[in-house]
Amino acid sequence: MAFVRPSLKQVSELAESISLGLSDREIAQFLSEMAPSFEAYSILDTLDDVVGETKYARSAGYRPTGEENAHGAWARKSEVTGAPTGPLAGKTIVLKDNISLAGVPMINGSPTLEGFVPNVDATVVTRILDAGGKILGKATCESFCMSGGSHTSYPGPVHNPWRPGSSAGGSSSGSAVLVATAEAEMAIGCDQGGSIRIPSSYCGIYGMKPSWGLVPYTGIMPIEATLDHAGPMTATVADNALLLDVIAGNDGLDPRQYGGVKGDYIGALKQEVAGLRIALVRESFSCAGMQPDVAAKVRTAARRLAELGAIVTEISIPEHVTATAVWTPIAVEGLTTQMMFGNGMGFNWKGRYDTALLDAHADWRQQTDKLSASLKLSILTGLWGLRRHNGHYYAKAQNLSRIIAAAYDKAFASFDLLLMPTLPRTASPLPEADASLAEIIARAAELNVNTCPFDVSGHPAMSVPCGLSDGLPVGMMLVGGRFQEATIYRAAAGFEASGGWQHF
Repeated sequence: MAFVRPSLKQVSELAESISLGLSDREIAQFLSEMAPSFEAYSILDTLDDVVGETKYARSAGYRPTGEENAHGAWARKSEVTGAPTGPLAGKTIVLKDNISLAGVPMINGSPTLEGFVPNVDATVVTRILDAGGKILGKATCESFCMSGGSHTSYPGPVHNPWRPGSSAGGSSSGSAVLVATAEAEMAIGCDQGGSIRIPSSYCGIYGMKPSWGLVPYTGIMPIEATLDHAGPMTATVADNALLLDVIAGNDGLDPRQYGGVKGDYIGALKQEVAGLRIALVRESFSCAGMQPDVAAKVRTAARRLAELGAIVTEISIPEHVTATAVWTPIAVEGLTTQMMFGNGMGFNWKGRYDTALLDAHADWRQQTDKLSASLKLSILTGLWGLRRHNGHYYAKAQNLSRIIAAAYDKAFASFDLLLMPTLPRTASPLPEADASLAEIIARAAELNVNTCPFDVSGHPAMSVPCGLSDGLPVGMMLVGGRFQEATIYRAAAGFEASGGWQHF
């Protein structure tokens, strides 16, 4: 790309766009005075961008079809073999398709990114490969990750392996399905409102949203920097802890990372549940859409933890009810500013920018008809908040997010873990091709009432499968203090060892 200098007419149009009244003479003068700055841009054209080395061989791969992709969960197959030895040696991993794997196409669930090929690996990719893992490819995700269902992904929906025709949850839908069907042992998902934990609950696997900033987001297409989380999705607790141990830690390139301390996740697996103080959050069991059997299964799981020696109590955290309202302006105004009008990268942060992704994604403005209904809704809502109310509610929500976090922190002064249903329901049917806008939006937005509060607060939260209701998985969510993932693994491992969750 070469820097393009504006004409007099284009400078005039720029001035008009910000209601700046300039005469033709003034426009010519300003254009002349802009020349020295343009020289700096021209110098940048002569310099190479900072890309980084790709250490392990790979090919562009292919998108499987037919029986090879029966659930629609594969976005791309492309095997990349890592180091010959390491903690992940022999393990197979898939990546959500918003994570850069150099040389392999990435569309983030949307046709507007078709043709984009990253030129650098995400930090989590490098760490997985250096640890001996084998990456099998990319997993389908919802359109720009903006849905808790699995029906907005391009070119088609992702089906629940427990009941085809039902949702796999989103937005890390393919990641959950490929683990649940044993096509991969591990996956990396991303979570801004529940997108690791929602599909994990629907598909019956273990999904950890770590503390905000524990896992570097470098090389992953952001939505909103204060909500962005990446974490492991696995079939066992031990694999989950192992993968987090590999990918966690500061990389020096992600401004989300400061003050976080890596825990002893592997060691926690050997500790007993006995003595853990666990609090059921009353408000989480009475949220909108709660299915009675889901609530009952989670309460039964809590009693099982008590039988293992945990001290289980029920408490009230009123702020849990308002946390979703606090999350909403941050999500819609933040994504509109950063992911959309900021071309995926946004501004005002230090770290590694993906200029190739920025350029590729900028073309969404010419393809707005191809955006998903849930993304269109978010942009329209976010634009109204930004333009009519000047970002006031985004700013207020960020201020209130500290109040929400403090309410949970207060509970953690007396308890080691909070416990609640991950979701209020089991997997819903996928919308039909001719479904109404209302149904499409409802299936995308109905699930995050218990999950999104912890994207706002930044606390770690894990969905643990705890039983079946009418043949579909139910998830129990364990929430820990900041950077206390090890405590969650301690409880989850004990629960897992107490019996096969499918029979609970």
